[in-house]
Amino acid sequence: MCEKHAHHSVMPDYSHWGHSFGHLSDENDANDARIYMDYNATTPMDPEVVEAVTVAMREAWGNPSSSYLPAVKARDIINQARESISRMVGGKPEDIIFTSGGTEANNLVLHTAVTHFCQSRVAAEREELNSTHHNDTAALPHLIISNVEHDSIRLPAQHLQQEGRAGRPHLQEGKAEVTCVAVSKATGRVEAEDVVAAIRPNTCLVSIMMANNETGVVMPIKEICQRVRAVNKQRPQPRILLHSDAAQAIGKIRVDARDMGVDYLTIVGHKFYGPRAGALYVNGPGVASPLHPMLFGGGQERNFRPGTENTAMIAGLGKAAELVNTHLSEYESHLWDIRGYLEERLLAVFGADKIRFNSRFPGSDRLPNTCNVSILGSGLVGPRVSC
Repeated sequence: MCEKHAHHSVMPDYSHWGHSFGHLSDENDANDARIYMDYNATTPMDPEVVEAVTVAMREAWGNPSSSYLPAVKARDIINQARESISRMVGGKPEDIIFTSGGTEANNLVLHTAVTHFCQSRVAAEREELNSTHHNDTAALPHLIISNVEHDSIRLPAQHLQQEGRAGRPHLQEGKAEVTCVAVSKATGRVEAEDVVAAIRPNTCLVSIMMANNETGVVMPIKEICQRVRAVNKQRPQPRILLHSDAAQAIGKIRVDARDMGVDYLTIVGHKFYGPRAGALYVNGPGVASPLHPMLFGGGQERNFRPGTENTAMIAGLGKAAELVNTHLSEYESHLWDIRGYLEERLLAVFGADKIRFNSRFPGSDRLPNTCNVSILGSGLVGPRVSC
């Protein structure tokens, strides 16, 4: 996974942020020049983000719900961050709900889908009491995910599938049914036709990541959304909700939630040089798209995610989004360049017979910063390969 900063006029200088590991090596190995290449796991904070966080901690320490000056400043910072983040993903400020990170945002989506389905089922049962028409309202909510999702999607789905059966093995059902759609071996993508084939009458959510963190393959989210929305037009309520975890895509390629057609989009700050904070894009929260809180408290985030706002981290998230809004085209071009250089050098050093690029699928796009490669041969050891 490639870093964005080397040799480009718009890229900040991270040399003082310890991107090499020389300062962590043994005293006797002064020539250790290992390079950090795991940017899909996390990125260092941009210096401008660090400054934004620092200023907020120093000057905007007030409770954003209060009326005194530091509180007003905190509220203004939060509003500005909401504006920057919404612009980054093609939404409106009111579509952004701040969360602690991507894991919470993903859990909130799954919780919402199941809750909305169950509430709709109760409403349908009430209507059925006054009607001779019978529907299968006893079915559990059904979730469709892919087999390459992050654990913050996979494990909550698994938990919903198993919940209610713990300690009661005689029970055959949990709180939800889950289908994992496999990526195509030919394209590395989750194909739209496979998602549609998995839909059942009780399907309430399709959640497919926008880009995979290991292969870098970009999923056809817009096509999937179009196909599922066509199904929605032919079936009764509740409609199938659409979610994409965009953690790996934001800051690397253009992300436009409305153009893709998703109801929900997960945003993770530490993947694009921001802090470990996150947000959830919701297309019209509580109006066009349901959103059911997991927490209850002081009414912050319009009661969708209560809890006194973490102003400093939100400030950093907003600044990181602002930088993406300003520099995305330069970032993307630069990442293509350095990924191309890396792959050229790998071929030159090891030869085409010893190198396999695992995510070059015909017809599939991939993130410009991600290289998934195998070095072939017997008896290979990591440190010797890197030498």
